[in-house]
Amino acid sequence: MSPMNHPFEIEFLDHVAIRVSDMHKSEQWYADVLGLEVLKFEEWGDFPVFMVSGSFGVALFPANLQDPKIPRSKNVRIDHFAFRVTPAAFRKALAFFDKKGIKHEIQDHHYFESVYLLDPDGHIVELTTPTPAIKDQN
Repeated sequence: MSPMNHPFEIEFLDHVAIRVSDMHKSEQWYADVLGLEVLKFEEWGDFPVFMVSGSFGVALFPANLQDPKIPRSKNVRIDHFAFRVTPAAFRKALAFFDKKGIKHEIQDHHYFESVYLLDPDGHIVELTTPTPAIKDQN
């Protein structure tokens, strides 16, 4: 399938999620060094902590979560990457994945919806779209 007749379009890279060894230190670094602002949602608890600038963000997750697949890495790594799509493109993507039998998981994050899938190497790829309530506020 060529990009010209693909059923949905990516708007932009929305955020990068990373595992960090010290949440507070990383939060300070992204604020002080890159000028990103802290965005926390009460519904999510202590993490992730979103550090944002405009339409892009870095999601910080604690690295002390156990992951037996990468025992020597201390779990400090990129967790996933996300592409922003419009709400219409999000619905088209879900229909496309269903039609093609592409395994995926949908999550409602209160402020946006996401669908997660794995690339051939097992990297987590996310398509995300703001919920209508958030989009109406912008």
